[in-house]
Amino acid sequence: MFDMLVRLYKLPDGAPLRAAAAEQGVTVRVCNPFEAHILEDWVGRNFSPRWVSECRIAMSHQPAGCLIATRGQAIIGFACYDATARGFVGPMGVGEEARGTGVGRALLVTALEHMRTLGYAYAVIGGVGPAEFYARCVGATPIEDSTPGIYADILPNPPAKD
Repeated sequence: MFDMLVRLYKLPDGAPLRAAAAEQGVTVRVCNPFEAHILEDWVGRNFSPRWVSECRIAMSHQPAGCLIATRGQAIIGFACYDATARGFVGPMGVGEEARGTGVGRALLVTALEHMRTLGYAYAVIGGVGPAEFYARCVGATPIEDSTPGIYADILPNPPAKD
């Protein structure tokens, strides 16, 4: 898993992406601090305990560095920034039922817009999974010799409790 770089001064406009999401009944917004436990529970059930830890860090910022996509009163996706390290976007993920609908792209671009507003010119996507998605959505490019990067010395997950 390598890292990718995004030029924040060349982002697509997020407004039409959020409008398209809204047409599907989806709202993309900053997660409120009093919703952090709900976000952590959802991320833990759908993704990874490591991502729960990163969400916790992103939510500790003022303002919070985590966006959520909701349909009705349910989380269907999230995107964090400044969690693993300053200038990093991620983790992010969309629930299986909402994949391929544009929600992930709306979350990604909105998170990157927030980073640009904070003064960043570039963002790093660390330990990329779907590289094609990031390249297509925001023009992300691989960072040469970035494996394992910041993820070189990771503690193992504890065994699952029965």
